[in-house]
Amino acid sequence: MPDTLPKTDPRRLRRLALVGAAGFALILATGAAARFMAGKDLASASQDAGVVTVSVVRPTAGEDGALVLPGRLQAWNQAPVYARTDGYLRRWYVDIGQPVKAGQVLAEIDAPEVDQQLVAARAALATASAQRDLAAVGAARWKRLVGENAVSQQEADEKQGDLAAREAMRNEAAANVRRLESLAAFKRIVAPFDGVVTSRDTDLGALISAGGGAPSPLFTVSDTRRLRLYVSVPQSMAASIRPGMTASFSSPDLPGQSFQAHLVRAADAVDAQSGAMLVQLEVDNAAGRLKPGAYAQVSLDLGKGAASAPATLRVPANTLLFRKEGTAIAVVDNNGKVQIRKVTIAKDHGSELELATGLSANEWVVSSPPDAIADGDSVRAIQPKPAQAKTAQAKGATGARG
Repeated sequence: MPDTLPKTDPRRLRRLALVGAAGFALILATGAAARFMAGKDLASASQDAGVVTVSVVRPTAGEDGALVLPGRLQAWNQAPVYARTDGYLRRWYVDIGQPVKAGQVLAEIDAPEVDQQLVAARAALATASAQRDLAAVGAARWKRLVGENAVSQQEADEKQGDLAAREAMRNEAAANVRRLESLAAFKRIVAPFDGVVTSRDTDLGALISAGGGAPSPLFTVSDTRRLRLYVSVPQSMAASIRPGMTASFSSPDLPGQSFQAHLVRAADAVDAQSGAMLVQLEVDNAAGRLKPGAYAQVSLDLGKGAASAPATLRVPANTLLFRKEGTAIAVVDNNGKVQIRKVTIAKDHGSELELATGLSANEWVVSSPPDAIADGDSVRAIQPKPAQAKTAQAKGATGARG
């Protein structure tokens, strides 16, 4: 039987072998590439596992020539009025907010014990005066009898000594009367100077104890025609303070209104606790619009371009770090490394702060830094978009003009 199977073409077999080898090589190359990319992703993920992502901001220029600080208004003169005698409050004539004149009666105290002691003291004075007068008559008589050699000199000297003793007793009784008269006069509580009653801490029938361990004032009188404005100036700005400089300030209870003051004196010493120097300004309050004890936002005019006033940079308040070394911020360099900088706050604007030291204008500051951030940490810094940066700069410029 003849052979009918077709013959295999050798060239076709070679082509099939080449195609199979090429496919196998492609599969190997694809697997190797996949393994390489997976390894690269794993290495990148391992490297970024300990890197924290933070937002950074640029500082903006601070105000020039003005120093804005909180202050406190106080009355030019303020006196708590106490009772000097014991008794019960009979009547009061003034209440809080009323103007008073120096010497005006504020209240009266009913002190029957003092009244009776005064009556007894006057009676004792009358007795002492009578005894002194009698001793004077006897001493004069015995002095005349000595001249007539009717009595001895010793007896005459005794009469003179008795007269001197009676004179001393009379003076003692008179002094006691004057003391009790003074106490009786203190039954009338009077104003020490012209001013306004700012407190009344008593009422009808209240027990008045002048000799208690810790007596409380019955009234407080304040002279509010002039006010003292106290401001604590940071040590870094203390050299800019000079006598006669002016300031403007505002008070929260009078929004939109500005008032003027001038510096009258400074402590010339830095407080060890606050690191600031206390200065006192004088305010004319003849119109009575300002209230003693009120808070004030004070802007001290240091003069444009004052050499002693360092340039400041404004940053958001949420950039601050509070460490045991003091107030600090976190700065990120071009390599993503963190530097912790100690800073000095020159002005507090609430949501923003002006820093006098510790920062340069071209540096990136970490916004809302983590509490655990430390010097030398690696971070991924997310910079604000150009539109956000322009908005922040315009906002800072508006705040500086305001």
